[in-house]
Amino acid sequence: MRTAEVLRKTRETDITARLSLDGGEVSVQTGVGFFDHMLTAFAVHGGFGLTLSCKGDLEVDCHHTVEDTGLVLGQAFAEALGGKAGIARYGSFFVPMDEALGFCAVDVSGRPFLVFEAQLPEARVGDFDACMAKEFFRAFSSRAGVTLHLRAPYGDNTHHILEALFKAFGHALAGACAQTAGGTLSTKGALD
Repeated sequence: MRTAEVLRKTRETDITARLSLDGGEVSVQTGVGFFDHMLTAFAVHGGFGLTLSCKGDLEVDCHHTVEDTGLVLGQAFAEALGGKAGIARYGSFFVPMDEALGFCAVDVSGRPFLVFEAQLPEARVGDFDACMAKEFFRAFSSRAGVTLHLRAPYGDNTHHILEALFKAFGHALAGACAQTAGGTLSTKGALD
């Protein structure tokens, strides 16, 4: 099974994550309720197994918890995927969430890049600063080595917009790392 376990401990966060690209238990505890909801939605819709625990300096705010979780999850994804041979490489998905629409496109290329286009009407959803969604995806992209495009062309409710994006992210990433009978999907013969 394609799995990885990553531990990260700093003065700001203490994170343990176990990721299985081929399914399994989903349990997320970061201390930020809405963020837990988003990561759970990502894992369930991607068909991933994910157990993640984070103790962060939430007395400051949620920034370090969210960004460092993105770094850890991105590293776990890269390790679980391994050499990238025999995967579809690309994935994309649209998710409607009531009045909002979320889209994600992924290239598991070894080249990190993030495009994030979403207007978020409310600054906070529960104890989650909405601007931190972009920081999470940037951190994930940089450590996972993926090109990641996320877009919400419309929506009125920040909860719905972000949930559509996280669910689309799960579906798109699952499509990109789906196993194929072929070798490395690249004209140059390598993904980096």
